[in-house]
Amino acid sequence: MKKILLIEDDADLYALLKYNLEKEGFSLAGSQTGAGALELCRHVRPDLILLDIMLPNSDGLDICKGIRRDPELASTPVIFLTARASETDRIVGLELGANDYVVKPFFVRELIARIKLQFRGAMRAAPAPARTLTAGELELNPVSRQARRNGTPLALTATEFRLLEFMMSRPGVVFSREQLLDSVWGQDRAITDRAVDVYVLRLRQKVEDDPANPVLIHSVRGFGYTFEPRRAMAAG
Repeated sequence: MKKILLIEDDADLYALLKYNLEKEGFSLAGSQTGAGALELCRHVRPDLILLDIMLPNSDGLDICKGIRRDPELASTPVIFLTARASETDRIVGLELGANDYVVKPFFVRELIARIKLQFRGAMRAAPAPARTLTAGELELNPVSRQARRNGTPLALTATEFRLLEFMMSRPGVVFSREQLLDSVWGQDRAITDRAVDVYVLRLRQKVEDDPANPVLIHSVRGFGYTFEPRRAMAAG
């Protein structure tokens, strides 16, 4: 049974989601305040986190930052539930590490579908090759699902790991955003190709010495991206 942690201050919405998620077969724990949210996440160790942004005592964006900085929680899918509907708010949410962004009001059935999509994405990952992938000081182990830089573990989300693994295992191949979406997120995704840019930016911030001048993950103008460490002098 998959464990979902719900952090939502609206009592009516909390009760509605609790009823429907448990009816769907999920185990649910949660809180209606942002206070102590990280400690609760560490205690529950959920398979997925539903996180409101505007919370009493804390901010959902800050909680998400803390989740992504914690090695034990970093790969846990996070779906924001929020009334902030602008494109800028969505991009900020994704840049901070959210896997999905659901705007209130929403249909409960749609949210459940998005939750199941996150779980299917994790199950859909191709069988991992036994060999460790390396590129300079960057090392990715598909078996242990860990990535290290200079020997230090990287706090990658599950999606970030799949994207990095997919590109590292095919160095020099140029992929369009649509190809990356199909290969990493799958055909039944609920996001647009703009999300690829967000995830590449986040990866660069974690694997590059200078994200503004990348030497590993390069942009190919008008097309997409490629992982090519040998293009050290190319503009990103």
